[in-house]
Amino acid sequence: MTTEQLYNQIQEKKSFLCVGLDVDLNKIPKHLLALEDPIFEFNKAIIDATHDLCVAYKPNIAFFEAYGMKGWLALQKTINYINDNYPNIFTIADAKRGDIGNTSSMYAKAFFEDLNFDSVTVAPYMGKDSVEPFLAFENKHTIMLALTSNEGAFDFQTLLVDGKELYKQVLETSKSWKNSENLMYVVGATKAEYFTEVRKIVPDSFLLVPGVGAQGGSLAEVCKYGMNDKVGLLINSSRGIIYASTGTDYAEKAREEALKMQQEMSGIVSLKFKV
Repeated sequence: MTTEQLYNQIQEKKSFLCVGLDVDLNKIPKHLLALEDPIFEFNKAIIDATHDLCVAYKPNIAFFEAYGMKGWLALQKTINYINDNYPNIFTIADAKRGDIGNTSSMYAKAFFEDLNFDSVTVAPYMGKDSVEPFLAFENKHTIMLALTSNEGAFDFQTLLVDGKELYKQVLETSKSWKNSENLMYVVGATKAEYFTEVRKIVPDSFLLVPGVGAQGGSLAEVCKYGMNDKVGLLINSSRGIIYASTGTDYAEKAREEALKMQQEMSGIVSLKFKV
């Protein structure tokens, strides 16, 4: 999927919502545990209930890997289900990979070719040769960690190096890498005051924004400082949507929460773009 196709979906749905699929067997409705593949069945119901309200799904790979082969099979079935039934939905493998070149090439192959995700999250700590193998894949996107929403982000990301915060140096350096037009960036909603600085460096890139909702980030604040003339934001919500209910009505309740976010986004898009 190209960024233009993604923007078209945003316009059509008046939504820039990404639903995170962080499936914990201890939190899903108990009646699903009797099924052969409870993870996939949970995901399928959430996807069917929310696909018209969001533009992206983001399975967190750790929540599948934790269950071994069964989890990996559930991931494969989940991404196949999205691609087969809702091909206009942007898919994100939240894997946070990043290693030396030949290893990154294998990670990229796993998520882009074998599983056919549109994008994958990558940690840039090892530098250019750990990220460029992901960028080499045509019409695929690499979502690089820039300024994250967790408490420990301040351990390194905002440290001054030669008078400039490290995250800014990471952003600026990444623009020089081969096929950098395929880069997107993770910027946490709990760091809303930093979006203005981020946009000075990457004005046109899409930003994947976790932290709205359960982590306390403000959608209005993120949009005020982070939105560009093509929206340029994917706002992720995981727990607030998928665990809205632990009963048999979990899919309906997930839709209700997704609809609340979509309606707020629709108002923002309509006001900004007069649509």
